[in-house]
Amino acid sequence: MEQEIDTNELGESIVRVLKTIYDPEIPVDIYELGLIYDVMVNTDYEVKILMTLTSPNCPVAESLPREVEEKVKTIENIKDVDVEITFDPPWSKDLMSEEAKLELGML
Repeated sequence: MEQEIDTNELGESIVRVLKTIYDPEIPVDIYELGLIYDVMVNTDYEVKILMTLTSPNCPVAESLPREVEEKVKTIENIKDVDVEITFDPPWSKDLMSEEAKLELGML
């Protein structure tokens, strides 16, 4: 019998991992920064992450998505991770969490 996937628990694990990845120019993790738009998990434990960057000219445009993919793949049972970059909608400070704004002295 196949084990039922607990998407809530898996989603929380993914978010915990995403909160360990920081934008190198801003001392806030990419999740609180609002760079993660969506996380989708299917029943085959394949993950798709839709994310953005602070700008299209971001110096970590190549390395940051790769870091996200590699770190999420370390979660037990995850078989594959696909990270897709989008600029629609473009990132803005409005996407940041209250925690991130507080950390950066914006509140």
